[in-house]
Amino acid sequence: MDKTYRIQVFGKSGCPKCKTLNRRLDGLLAKPEWQDFDKSYCDVETEEGLVIFCRAECINPQRIPAFLVLKREDSADGARYRPLPNPAPDTADPVCGDSNLYLYQGLQTDYTPRGRGLITPTMLETVLTRARAC
Repeated sequence: MDKTYRIQVFGKSGCPKCKTLNRRLDGLLAKPEWQDFDKSYCDVETEEGLVIFCRAECINPQRIPAFLVLKREDSADGARYRPLPNPAPDTADPVCGDSNLYLYQGLQTDYTPRGRGLITPTMLETVLTRARAC
């Protein structure tokens, strides 16, 4: 059965931060309370991954790893996953800070000294919880 939500992860092979994000998401999604989510991974160094990344139109390529949260929409033509809009793009977020995506629900890595290049488990849970509220 298709899940209600999909986490579209963008990363690169050999990137330790990408590996950490995937490991954290896999651990989180293994828990019963997150069974309405699944994960899809795109390697932006492949042609297919780069096309999907470009279609997202909202992630800075210098801030990978990153992810979008998509929601399943059923129609007569079948099911599609669409990015969830960020309901408050101009609102400061004390948990996710500058890692929040502006247009959609999701995160990108903040490599500034304040962000330290981390997407923490708390940040992941915050974004996924917020996605459910949309």
